[in-house]
Amino acid sequence: MRVAIYQGPSAALDKPGILARIEAAAAEAADAGARLLVCPEMILSGYNIGHAAALAAAEAADGPSAMAIAETAKRNGLAIAYGYPEAGPGGTVFNAAQVIDRDGTSLVSFRKCHLFGDLDRAQFAEGAELPPLFEIDGVKTGILICYDVEFPESVRSYAMAGAELVLVPTALMLPFDFIPEKLVPTRAFENQVFVVYANRCDVEGDLTYAGLSVVAAPDGVDLVRGGRGEAVLIAEIDFAAAEAARAANPYLADRRPALYRS
Repeated sequence: MRVAIYQGPSAALDKPGILARIEAAAAEAADAGARLLVCPEMILSGYNIGHAAALAAAEAADGPSAMAIAETAKRNGLAIAYGYPEAGPGGTVFNAAQVIDRDGTSLVSFRKCHLFGDLDRAQFAEGAELPPLFEIDGVKTGILICYDVEFPESVRSYAMAGAELVLVPTALMLPFDFIPEKLVPTRAFENQVFVVYANRCDVEGDLTYAGLSVVAAPDGVDLVRGGRGEAVLIAEIDFAAAEAARAANPYLADRRPALYRS
């Protein structure tokens, strides 16, 4: 499977402008033969925008932006994962991510479970659970949002359920380069899964986003690595290679859960 990351945007844009960027990234990814495009956390609105702006931009999972992205997915023949503010009850907003398949159907919509500090807690309500695995062309896939991947239990729970691929829309800021450079490849290695980590770039308010998006393989190797600026990144995923990695490092098979009681 060939996958793509859209690392961006590099400027503040309104919702039509963002949808146009996603369309352009999808066309570029499709031209490169990608089956899946992963976009960053809260790409439809911006991330560091405050509760009032997030609420004003919030939509239902099947709202107008979802319908627009479904048309983009169908036009370009690839699935699209993207972050957005989801409208909740009583004026709440969830930091959500959705995957829409190439036929325009929604495969999953997920609400971020682990909220990062005051920035997240001031804007969003907490998601209640990780969604079940879904499939893209028969590949068992999970989804997390940014800070979720930093908890080893999140990726491990997917790995134990049989995941082969984990998607992570992200809005990681400086100075946390350690996360994409070291932690994400480690998550892939220790769980024997491929991890697609799609970050934002540039400056938003008082945050400077780190970029450094990555597709990490089960052997801990970067299949593609972004820089600091806006880019469409392409990686070829060989799921047969995961079997070799599992044979060399059989962490899942060698676990002894009875030892790990809290």
